[in-house]
Amino acid sequence: MRQIVLDTETTGLDHRQGHRIIEVACIEMVNRRLTGRHLHKYINPERDIDAGAAAVHGITLEFLADKPKFAAITDEFLDFVRGAELIIHNAPFDIGFLNAELGRLNLVPVNTVCAGVKDTLRMAKELHPGKRNSLDSLCERYQIDNSHRTLHGALLDTELLAEVYLAMTRGQDSLIIEPDVQPRSQGSGTVTRGQRKPLVVRLADEAEVALHQQVLAGIDKESKGQCLWLQPPPEGPGSTA
Repeated sequence: MRQIVLDTETTGLDHRQGHRIIEVACIEMVNRRLTGRHLHKYINPERDIDAGAAAVHGITLEFLADKPKFAAITDEFLDFVRGAELIIHNAPFDIGFLNAELGRLNLVPVNTVCAGVKDTLRMAKELHPGKRNSLDSLCERYQIDNSHRTLHGALLDTELLAEVYLAMTRGQDSLIIEPDVQPRSQGSGTVTRGQRKPLVVRLADEAEVALHQQVLAGIDKESKGQCLWLQPPPEGPGSTA
């Protein structure tokens, strides 16, 4: 399966107010493995960038002045994503902006060119209801290092999102759970597949027992003689004095 992890940066929050894409990044995965192929473009939006958006991604009009317009990168972009499943965090936002750009060029929506769209924000909300599911929060939850992410950037965010997606979907390729037992031949007193290995019981040594008793004594002192583990068991009806 070919998948493309995608992210954009924009001049503002709403394409319906004329805001434009200023950065797009795509990285390729095939059969859940990164291939090393990627597409990354900065784009001249032909309009101002909102101060709030600039504070998030740090991209300026001065930097974008000599960058291509979206029309110039459209063919390359569509060729890269064609036939692949797109993986996007908060997909409606990015898809809305991409389709607005394509619509200006009288081209078909991107979701008619690709094989489908997976929204990792929606997936995260289903997996972790009631919790924060921003990309940073998911990196923390899945122990993915994002310490180098001081500003939002499309290429870095796709790399982090790819790791998050793989962590979120790990184990979904198969519903078959194999027993943790290696197959051995029968007839020699050995274990066959599907049987449990003998349970290994390791007894505490004298030093560990002594340390345990010290801990219980401390608990007993703090609880003023109420440590249950040091009290003798209650005498039953059949016990003798």
